[in-house]
Amino acid sequence: MNRTEAAVAAHYTTGALYDRILGALGQMGIDPARARPADLKPGDEFHTGGVAATEALLDQVHITPDMAVLDVGAGIGGTSRYVADRFGARVTGVDLTPEFVDTANALNRLVGLSDRVTHQVGSALQLPLANDAFDVAVMMHVGMNIEDKRALLHEVARVLRPGGTFALFDVMKGAAKTPLTLPLPWAERPETSFLADADEYETAAAQAGFALTGSRDRSAFAEDFFAKVFAAVERDGPPPLGIHLMMGDSAPLKLKNYVANLKAGRVAPTEMIFRLTR
Repeated sequence: MNRTEAAVAAHYTTGALYDRILGALGQMGIDPARARPADLKPGDEFHTGGVAATEALLDQVHITPDMAVLDVGAGIGGTSRYVADRFGARVTGVDLTPEFVDTANALNRLVGLSDRVTHQVGSALQLPLANDAFDVAVMMHVGMNIEDKRALLHEVARVLRPGGTFALFDVMKGAAKTPLTLPLPWAERPETSFLADADEYETAAAQAGFALTGSRDRSAFAEDFFAKVFAAVERDGPPPLGIHLMMGDSAPLKLKNYVANLKAGRVAPTEMIFRLTR
């Protein structure tokens, strides 16, 4: 793990995360011993739009029970468990942050999915995985912490089988050229924020052997999502289980700044789907 990756992992480490999730489930009236994958959805999909965004992206991807799926930068495993629960596929998640990986595996066991979902510590730039091992790769809000998009796309291509699919949903650079307002959910400082626009992703993907099959700007979806979230918090207070558990005490400011950057056109949440042409 290089210095930047260590800083990114430290940014996402908040301490006692699994215990806090169990406590949140209890506050919601859910017995953790009886928890199901859907019970975790208010807080285990650490990206814009939560499970609705995951569903919208994967509705465009062909996944069957016999497939092996890779979740790049899997966080605490929400997307991994969604894939296993909905499609029946086997899923491997990789993430830089040891606390996220430990929490993901504990949650897999909690909801009865550890036979189909496993998580391990690793870098998206040096995946601890064999060549040609996966049919599909997904990545949700990870590229913002990775400067070398070309290396990222080449590494994903390495572990995909010929004809495999790579579906991603990242916060990308918007049209506005003004500096980002920090801190943000993915970075406290500019040194760990590496936004690129969709053209840069497409160029890096093409160099790795991918062809773009679909792309969609999700900025309007994101604005609507956060308007509803903020209205609910204003009305009812913060929910027991939510992505704020992964952002520490500065969560409200980070989300406020994200929305401000979104409305100013500095960021553009974007879906892209690629097919490996080899």
